[in-house]
Amino acid sequence: MYVLEQGFIPAPASQLDWGCHSNRYAEPLEQRRTNGVNDSSFIANGGNFTFPDKANVRPKRLFFRLPLDRINWLTSCFLIGTLALTLTAVPLYLRFFGLDWFHVVLFFAMLAACGVSVTLGYHRLFSHITFQASWPVRLFTLIFGAAAFENSVLMWASEHRRHHKHVDHDDDPYCISKGFFYAHIGWLLFKLNTDQPYDNVADLEKDKLVRWQDRHVQWIAVLVSFGIPAILGFLWNGWQGALGAFLIAGVARIVVLQHCTFLINSACHTIGRQPYSTRCSARDSFLLALLTMGEGYHNYHHEFQHDYRNGVKPWQFDPTKWLIWTLSKLRLVRNLRRVPADKIRSTQREIGGRSTAKWI
Repeated sequence: MYVLEQGFIPAPASQLDWGCHSNRYAEPLEQRRTNGVNDSSFIANGGNFTFPDKANVRPKRLFFRLPLDRINWLTSCFLIGTLALTLTAVPLYLRFFGLDWFHVVLFFAMLAACGVSVTLGYHRLFSHITFQASWPVRLFTLIFGAAAFENSVLMWASEHRRHHKHVDHDDDPYCISKGFFYAHIGWLLFKLNTDQPYDNVADLEKDKLVRWQDRHVQWIAVLVSFGIPAILGFLWNGWQGALGAFLIAGVARIVVLQHCTFLINSACHTIGRQPYSTRCSARDSFLLALLTMGEGYHNYHHEFQHDYRNGVKPWQFDPTKWLIWTLSKLRLVRNLRRVPADKIRSTQREIGGRSTAKWI
């Protein structure tokens, strides 16, 4: 049961239709509509999903085996190439030209804009529908979310919904049971499962802005991530400023942000506490919350995925939660969904001594 601050009644899970499979390399949107396969095998359980048929199926662990015939070459080249530039070209630039305060400010501005677009937009708004947003908020998160180079919100949300449906099991796109490396980045480098059409984002396909972003996500990403910083850098200090902005606020910022996102899939299923549930590997970690704008309270999130808060306690570091609340006061977002406090307390009492921790 969820409490909604302004009376919003969410669509039933059957209408949201989160039950089918997808991955980042799925067919174009037009083909997905015709090829999608309905899957109603899930059981709604307090806003979460459990799957009896998957309960005893654990995937085989991967130990850095390299299936070369299944390498995603484009994705792998981008991820490895941007990391290589960050570790080589950025230090060389700093060695010869030094660090300009303008580049530092631009780096953190782009990191904040793209980061909050992933946490607030891609995750809490579009994937879980924890609140409703006006079109300026949706447009901002779609534009700067694309600049994170984590693909379109349709693909991102589809994979994330499938992660919640099949967490820790073989159909989980970034399953931690296959190893830390696989959950962190291996699932992007290697396509171990064949492409599957999906229709678990039918609710998002109704949004014209979402469809627009899905059609043009690559162009938006390149323009916002590389074009805008380079132009601003050029206006600041000519070609030297443009190169520095491209490398620091563009390439290096993408690497930092992506690996912070990847830590949610890997580290947040490995280290931390489990104060709300031991049914899956998700854990709460204050340290990871610091690195991910509040996304580190992952055990709470997996137990109550439709709450707009990840750090549910007032003192927990969750700037995404604070921003959503502030936007609601400015009437830019509405219908924030909350889990009742007594439900949270009863869940904590139930888990009691079964809570486990592996570092914080």
